[in-house]
Amino acid sequence: MRQFSVRVLDERDAEFVETLVSVGIPRNVAAMITYLSNVEEATSREIEIGSNLRQPEVSVAMRVLRANNWVEERELKKDGKGRPMKVYRLTVSLDEIIKHFEEEKKREAAKIMESIQRLRELSTKISPKGSSQQIQPG
Repeated sequence: MRQFSVRVLDERDAEFVETLVSVGIPRNVAAMITYLSNVEEATSREIEIGSNLRQPEVSVAMRVLRANNWVEERELKKDGKGRPMKVYRLTVSLDEIIKHFEEEKKREAAKIMESIQRLRELSTKISPKGSSQQIQPG
């Protein structure tokens, strides 16, 4: 039996994950970003073990990272038969990822504030309470 070691997320990493989650980042994406920021590169299996995610959660999170061009993958040929393993690494810094989420949240906040302003404008055009017309039964 072969043995290998895998880095696992510690308490500080868990706090980083929870903070990402608190700003609306899905937990699996937050864990994946945190894990990959702590290693040079990793296989899917190492990511699963190290970040305590199931394989489907890793796949979903990997799609998000790929869509943002934050991850690079390469194939690693194994000894013997079988498909090559894919190895992943972050291609951007944590600062760039944080900046992305910061900009996204600023855009969301601006849209919400625009809606609130529009509500204020519309509220002045709505009849004041108590001035509605009463309809007499026919």
